[in-house]
Amino acid sequence: ECRRQRQMCIRDSVSFVRMDLAELDSVRDAATEVLAQAPNIDALICNAAISQTPTQKITIDGFESQLGVNHYGHFLLCGLLYERVEASNGRIVVVGSNGYKMGLKKIQFDDLDFDENYSAWNAYNQSKLAQMMFAYELQRRVQAAGKDVQVQVCHPGMSRTELITGDVSLRNKILFKLMSPLAQSAEKGSWPEVMCATEEGLEPETLYGPTKRAEMVGPVGECPLEDHVLDKNVAARLWGISEEKTAFKWSV
Repeated sequence: ECRRQRQMCIRDSVSFVRMDLAELDSVRDAATEVLAQAPNIDALICNAAISQTPTQKITIDGFESQLGVNHYGHFLLCGLLYERVEASNGRIVVVGSNGYKMGLKKIQFDDLDFDENYSAWNAYNQSKLAQMMFAYELQRRVQAAGKDVQVQVCHPGMSRTELITGDVSLRNKILFKLMSPLAQSAEKGSWPEVMCATEEGLEPETLYGPTKRAEMVGPVGECPLEDHVLDKNVAARLWGISEEKTAFKWSV
């Protein structure tokens, strides 16, 4: 409640649009609803994710679930809302993960869905690498087109959220519980996202996130970025495949 002690009280309205990133039709329906309700989009933050799915699961559209939710769903959502973001001189913030530099450290084009040798760890890391490569490729395309849209990439570090409490293996649940005292709060985990959505003077081809204890916690700043996530040839190939898989052609 607002305290009436000579204070200005600002009430923001919050609306809810249901969307399931695992279903491309749900993403399309949600984007249509957002466009009908929101005349401006100042910031689009791609924060949702699933992690460490213990056995291979395939989405209704035929994708390995982590790649489908974390990458393809966001790829389509950003594409459908991009023109509204551009018209608003807005920003797109993609929330990646330091998992991009772990596991296979590549896009497994010969078996994107891990039909052979499924690994929850490798599939998750590939999905976050794909997200980040998409974001950096979008940065390059926006810049080449001379558009007034900012695209930023961040990661939340190690934060106490429910990401590792759902459909994950018992081993990973126990491991996360043991490590949770070293993690930061969910609120602090959101700070890189808020900064990327609002701060001026941010740089392209940069990863923002916590900067202490192996980039798990601490003040938000620039984090080391490995070269493979900026590979333009791989990113272009991934972009083409993503357009094909989502049946969506970007306008930039």
